[in-house]
Amino acid sequence: MLIIEKDCRRYMLRDAEQSFPDECCGFMFGREEDEDRYVTEVRQVENAKEGDKRRRFEIAPVDYMRAEQYAIANNLTLLGVYHSHPNHPAIASETDRQAAQPFFSYVIISVMNGVFSEIRSWRLNEDHLFEKEPIAHEFISQA
Repeated sequence: MLIIEKDCRRYMLRDAEQSFPDECCGFMFGREEDEDRYVTEVRQVENAKEGDKRRRFEIAPVDYMRAEQYAIANNLTLLGVYHSHPNHPAIASETDRQAAQPFFSYVIISVMNGVFSEIRSWRLNEDHLFEKEPIAHEFISQA
Protein backbone atom coordinates (compact mmCIF):
# COMPACT_ATOMS: atom_id res chain seq x y z
CA MET A 1 0.00 0.00 0.00
CA LEU A 2 1.12 3.55 -0.71
CA ILE A 3 0.54 5.73 2.34
CA ILE A 4 0.70 9.45 1.54
CA GLU A 5 1.28 11.97 4.33
CA LYS A 6 -1.56 14.50 4.36
CA ASP A 7 0.60 17.56 3.55
CA CYS A 8 2.24 15.69 0.68
CA ARG A 9 -1.15 14.84 -0.78
CA ARG A 10 -2.23 18.49 -0.49
CA TYR A 11 0.97 19.62 -2.20
CA MET A 12 0.51 17.21 -5.15
CA LEU A 13 -3.14 18.16 -5.63
CA ARG A 14 -2.32 21.87 -5.53
CA ASP A 15 0.49 21.34 -8.06
CA ALA A 16 -1.90 19.46 -10.38
CA GLU A 17 -4.60 22.13 -10.18
CA GLN A 18 -2.17 25.04 -10.58
CA SER A 19 -0.49 23.41 -13.60
CA PHE A 20 -3.83 22.86 -15.37
CA PRO A 21 -4.31 22.63 -18.34
CA ASP A 22 -0.75 21.26 -18.54
CA GLU A 23 0.49 18.10 -16.85
CA CYS A 24 2.49 18.57 -13.68
CA CYS A 25 5.11 16.16 -12.38
CA GLY A 26 7.26 15.54 -9.34
CA PHE A 27 8.98 13.00 -7.12
CA MET A 28 7.81 11.19 -4.00
CA PHE A 29 10.23 10.33 -1.19
CA GLY A 30 9.88 8.40 2.02
CA ARG A 31 10.46 4.93 3.38
CA GLU A 32 9.37 1.33 2.99
CA GLU A 33 8.23 -0.91 5.82
CA ASP A 34 7.25 -4.44 4.90
CA GLU A 35 4.75 -4.08 2.03
CA ASP A 36 3.90 -0.44 2.80
CA ARG A 37 5.48 2.65 1.26
CA TYR A 38 5.23 5.91 3.23
CA VAL A 39 5.41 9.16 1.25
CA THR A 40 6.79 11.79 3.63
CA GLU A 41 8.14 14.34 1.12
CA VAL A 42 7.33 15.41 -2.42
CA ARG A 43 9.23 17.67 -4.77
CA GLN A 44 7.76 19.30 -7.82
CA VAL A 45 9.86 19.41 -10.99
CA GLU A 46 9.38 21.22 -14.26
CA ASN A 47 7.57 19.36 -17.01
CA ALA A 48 10.44 19.23 -19.51
CA LYS A 49 8.30 17.92 -22.38
CA GLU A 50 8.88 19.79 -25.63
CA GLY A 51 5.66 20.91 -27.26
CA ASP A 52 2.22 19.99 -25.93
CA LYS A 53 2.39 19.61 -22.15
CA ARG A 54 -1.37 19.11 -21.95
CA ARG A 55 -1.08 15.45 -22.97
CA ARG A 56 2.42 14.42 -21.88
CA PHE A 57 5.04 15.03 -19.24
CA GLU A 58 8.75 14.42 -19.21
CA ILE A 59 11.26 14.63 -16.41
CA ALA A 60 14.74 15.73 -17.43
CA PRO A 61 17.55 13.27 -16.64
CA VAL A 62 19.27 15.90 -14.51
CA ASP A 63 16.12 16.14 -12.36
CA TYR A 64 16.17 12.35 -11.82
CA MET A 65 19.82 12.60 -10.81
CA ARG A 66 19.05 15.44 -8.38
CA ALA A 67 16.15 13.44 -6.90
CA GLU A 68 18.40 10.44 -6.30
CA GLN A 69 21.05 12.67 -4.70
CA TYR A 70 18.39 14.33 -2.51
CA ALA A 71 17.15 10.94 -1.33
CA ILE A 72 20.66 9.80 -0.42
CA ALA A 73 21.54 13.07 1.32
CA ASN A 74 18.33 12.97 3.38
CA ASN A 75 18.28 9.24 4.17
CA LEU A 76 15.09 8.77 2.15
CA THR A 77 13.97 6.36 -0.54
CA LEU A 78 12.92 7.69 -3.93
CA LEU A 79 9.55 5.94 -4.08
CA GLY A 80 8.24 7.19 -7.38
CA VAL A 81 6.75 9.89 -9.53
CA TYR A 82 3.47 11.76 -9.54
CA HIS A 83 1.89 13.53 -12.48
CA SER A 84 -1.48 14.87 -13.54
CA HIS A 85 -3.93 13.98 -16.28
CA PRO A 86 -5.79 17.18 -17.27
CA ASN A 87 -9.38 16.39 -18.28
CA HIS A 88 -8.64 12.65 -18.29
CA PRO A 89 -9.09 9.89 -15.69
CA ALA A 90 -6.26 8.86 -13.35
CA ILE A 91 -5.55 5.76 -15.41
CA ALA A 92 -2.02 4.97 -16.55
CA SER A 93 -1.54 5.27 -20.29
CA GLU A 94 0.58 3.12 -22.58
CA THR A 95 3.07 6.00 -22.73
CA ASP A 96 3.21 5.98 -18.90
CA ARG A 97 3.82 2.22 -18.92
CA GLN A 98 6.60 2.35 -21.50
CA ALA A 99 8.52 4.94 -19.46
CA ALA A 100 7.91 3.24 -16.10
CA GLN A 101 10.52 1.64 -13.86
CA PRO A 102 9.72 -1.54 -11.89
CA PHE A 103 10.40 -0.21 -8.38
CA PHE A 104 8.48 3.09 -8.61
CA SER A 105 4.96 3.96 -7.60
CA TYR A 106 3.24 6.13 -10.21
CA VAL A 107 0.61 8.43 -8.77
CA ILE A 108 -1.74 9.99 -11.30
CA ILE A 109 -3.96 12.91 -10.38
CA SER A 110 -7.00 13.56 -12.54
CA VAL A 111 -7.92 17.26 -12.85
CA MET A 112 -11.21 18.03 -14.58
CA ASN A 113 -11.69 21.63 -15.72
CA GLY A 114 -9.03 22.80 -13.25
CA VAL A 115 -10.42 20.94 -10.22
CA PHE A 116 -9.05 17.76 -8.61
CA SER A 117 -11.18 14.74 -9.49
CA GLU A 118 -9.36 11.56 -8.40
CA ILE A 119 -5.98 10.14 -7.44
CA ARG A 120 -4.68 6.64 -8.15
CA SER A 121 -1.36 4.87 -7.91
CA TRP A 122 0.06 2.25 -10.26
CA ARG A 123 3.03 -0.16 -10.12
CA LEU A 124 4.48 -2.46 -12.72
CA ASN A 125 4.02 -6.18 -12.20
CA GLU A 126 6.39 -8.95 -13.33
CA ASP A 127 4.89 -8.83 -16.84
CA HIS A 128 5.69 -5.09 -17.09
CA LEU A 129 1.99 -4.21 -16.91
CA PHE A 130 0.48 -1.68 -14.53
CA GLU A 131 -1.53 -2.84 -11.54
CA LYS A 132 -3.48 -0.48 -9.32
CA GLU A 133 -1.73 0.15 -6.00
CA PRO A 134 -3.96 0.90 -2.98
CA ILE A 135 -3.52 4.38 -1.47
CA ALA A 136 -4.09 5.55 2.10
CA HIS A 137 -4.27 9.32 2.54
CA GLU A 138 -4.37 10.17 6.22
CA PHE A 139 -0.85 9.27 7.34
CA ILE A 140 0.69 11.93 9.59
CA SER A 141 4.48 12.04 9.60
CA GLN A 142 6.31 11.06 12.80
CA ALA A 143 9.23 13.37 11.93
